[in-house]
Amino acid sequence: MASFSKTAGRWFHQLGSPKWFYQKSVKWLPWLWISCLALFAFGLYYSLWASPVDYQQGNSVRIMYIHVPTAVLSMVAYLAMAVCAVIGMVWKMKMSFMAMRALAPIGAAFTLICLFTGSLWGIPTWGTWWEWDARMTSELVLLFLYLGFIALHSSFSDRTKADNAAAILAIVGAINIPIIYGSVKWWNTLHQAYSVTKKGAIDPQMQTPLFIMIAAFYVLFIILVIIRLRLEIMNREAKAKWLQQEVGLGQESNAGANG
Repeated sequence: MASFSKTAGRWFHQLGSPKWFYQKSVKWLPWLWISCLALFAFGLYYSLWASPVDYQQGNSVRIMYIHVPTAVLSMVAYLAMAVCAVIGMVWKMKMSFMAMRALAPIGAAFTLICLFTGSLWGIPTWGTWWEWDARMTSELVLLFLYLGFIALHSSFSDRTKADNAAAILAIVGAINIPIIYGSVKWWNTLHQAYSVTKKGAIDPQMQTPLFIMIAAFYVLFIILVIIRLRLEIMNREAKAKWLQQEVGLGQESNAGANG
C-alpha cells in the first residue's frame, strides 16, 4: 500500500510538471493515433454495415453510434474540467488550470455534436427535432456552461484571475452533470433511461459496436486533450528556457531532415 501511494504521488507530481508532460506526451501520440484509427475502422464498419437495422427505428438507429459516445464524453469532459479546477484551486497546480482550459472547447464540441445528432435521431423516432424535456434542456445548459467558461476565461487580461474565476464556474456548473444523468429517472421525458450497459436492454449485435465506438471516441478525446494541452503549455511557458530548447531542437531536426 505504501509503495502504491508513493508511485501515485510520483505520477501526480510528474503530471503537474509542464516540462515532463510536454516531453513525454509526444511519444504517446503515435500509439494513441494508431489505436484510435483501428477502433474507428472496426467500429464504423460494424455500426454502419454489419450491425442489424432496428425493427422500429430502421437505419436511423445508426445515429446512436455517434450520439451516445459524444453524449457520454460531453459529461466526462466537464467532470474532468471540474476536477482540474478543484486541484488547481487547492494545490495551485498550473498544469491543472492548463488542462481545465484545454478541455473546455473539446467538451463544447462533443456537446454540440451530441445535440445535433440527438435532433437528427429525434425526427424519425419521436416526430420532432427538439423537445424541451429535462434531458435535452440540461444538455443544452451544459453547452452554455462550456461557452460561458471559455468567454469568462477570455475576458480577463490577468491569467491568474482568469484561471480562478473560470475554475469557480467549472466547479459550480458540475451540479448539472448529475441532473443530465438522472433526468430520465426523475422527470417525464422522451428519452429512454440509460441502458448501454444494462443486460438485455440492447441487442448484443448493436451493443458490441457501440462499445467499440465509445472506446474509439474516448481515445480520440484523449488525443485532442493532449494536443490542446501541449498548445496551452507552449502558450504559457513560451519564455521558459526548457521549452525554447525543445522547440529549437525540433526545428533543427526538421532542418536536418529537409537538408
